[in-house]
Amino acid sequence: MGRIFGSFGVLGWIKVHPYTEYVESLLDYPVWWLDQGDGKWLEIKVVECHVHTKIVIARLDGCVDRTEAILLRDTQIAIPRSHLPLLSDGAKNSYYWSDLINLKVVNLKGEELGKVIGLIETGANDVLQVENSKGEQKDKKLIPFIHQVIVKVDSEKITVDWGLDY
Repeated sequence: MGRIFGSFGVLGWIKVHPYTEYVESLLDYPVWWLDQGDGKWLEIKVVECHVHTKIVIARLDGCVDRTEAILLRDTQIAIPRSHLPLLSDGAKNSYYWSDLINLKVVNLKGEELGKVIGLIETGANDVLQVENSKGEQKDKKLIPFIHQVIVKVDSEKITVDWGLDY
């Protein structure tokens, strides 16, 4: 749902970069799960939060000063899938961004471009961040998530009209 990227003020507030289409949707959840590493998640109550420009400012239970807030930097925030609104059955081409992460991306020639590591909202359209690891070298591509480029999305891969050399 988002990533904590810093502290806000001296009273333990945090700044969150939301991964949601609508920034304010993160405000709907009174409890967040924070990634503790090694697949462990900490359930924590949100005491107060609000939207500040395009980010969320929040105060979490037990986080009372700037030092504690800074320690949460780069922590991922999640909400259990069961708590998220259901996508309508008839909504073709509706996805949660989390559904696209780690999907293989292939072009119309069957060439593998890599795996989705993230998405960027640009205002004009969303952009897939695709990474292809070749040995120690990592090749990153940005692919527009628009109907002219995205041919098909299924549970295993995304097929795109995009060349290896773009």
